[in-house]
Amino acid sequence: MSYTPDEPALRSDVEALAALVRDSAGSGEREAAAWANGRLTAAGAQDARLQTYRGRATNSWSFAAHGLAGLVALRVRGIAGFALAALAAISLERDASGRAPWRRRVVGGGEGANAVARIPARGAARCTAVVVAHIDAARTGLAWSPRATALGGARNLRTHSAPPVMALHALGLALAALAALMPARIAARRVLSVPAALLNGAATVLNLDIARSPVVPGANDNATGVAAAIDLARALAADPLEHVEVIVALVGGEESGMGGFHALLEEDPPLDPARTFVLGLDTLGSGIPILAEAEGAVATHRYRPADLEIADEGAALAGEPAPERWRIGAWTDPLLALNRGIPAVSLLSMGPDGHYTHYHHPTDLPEHVDFRSVAACARIAHGTLRALDRRSAPTA
Repeated sequence: MSYTPDEPALRSDVEALAALVRDSAGSGEREAAAWANGRLTAAGAQDARLQTYRGRATNSWSFAAHGLAGLVALRVRGIAGFALAALAAISLERDASGRAPWRRRVVGGGEGANAVARIPARGAARCTAVVVAHIDAARTGLAWSPRATALGGARNLRTHSAPPVMALHALGLALAALAALMPARIAARRVLSVPAALLNGAATVLNLDIARSPVVPGANDNATGVAAAIDLARALAADPLEHVEVIVALVGGEESGMGGFHALLEEDPPLDPARTFVLGLDTLGSGIPILAEAEGAVATHRYRPADLEIADEGAALAGEPAPERWRIGAWTDPLLALNRGIPAVSLLSMGPDGHYTHYHHPTDLPEHVDFRSVAACARIAHGTLRALDRRSAPTA
């Protein structure tokens, strides 16, 4: 079962998506989902459909509120201030790792859309593979200026690790909690209060700026993942896997808290963790294919080594080097599967400077995408599905 990515189609699809304003849970995301639904149908996938959901336009309002809670805790002081800052720190991690669906139900939001289709197995399906790529694009802001995002690249390359993007915010809340417990006359309180106020104030201002900033073209993040998923659908529809049914899920709301993939995972009947494997495709055009061995904007969430080995086996089947394993500093949709005990891997790419190319910036345009990297990631993804198919074959 050979696979050659259709690179002109990959480029064309990335250009088409980058031309749309793909705001999370907004009209642009719905337009992109309708476009993707048509592309999946044209690729030969079956039962292509649109799934709507309620989601946030941005999670930056929520993150800004967490910073404000840290500032209030410094004013309230005492047990009440400690509790406010500590609970805000816990809430921040839950929100950043997709563990707070109750807030979406209570607060509501806009209407987003997913494009979902399936490719049946050639024989009796013994496993379901969900290929997920987010269709929305991020909002920019001062926090994503090239000068800020260029820091630490050499360290990232050396350690194969990107710092959690919200680590300083979490530290500010922890310092606020400690400072709130200390009497005002103790010098240590003042020592803790100053950095706590600065960190929480900066988090509040920067997230308010992001919430009010425009949506970027998102060519690399993540039109590349969507284009690769569509091309995989084309190849698999023409030459299906023997024992694995594939669901292609082009989901919305990832940039604002993974609301689209939440909606898919909450459909009835739920996916069976014993028979399901999730393969995420995100930001594939930076240059160096990588696997997220761990991720998280605050705490670290580790993928299972046994699942990562399937992707390594897939790379070998595709004739590609095993992807570098990284600890990435934010989140991808497969994190939700990981939280639910569903086997999952997240395939991305990293730039030779130790950063994603033009990350969350208005310059994330098709001309800055490394399409050789996109094609290599697509081959690794196809090989991963083949490896899963081999492992799903009945034993003699």
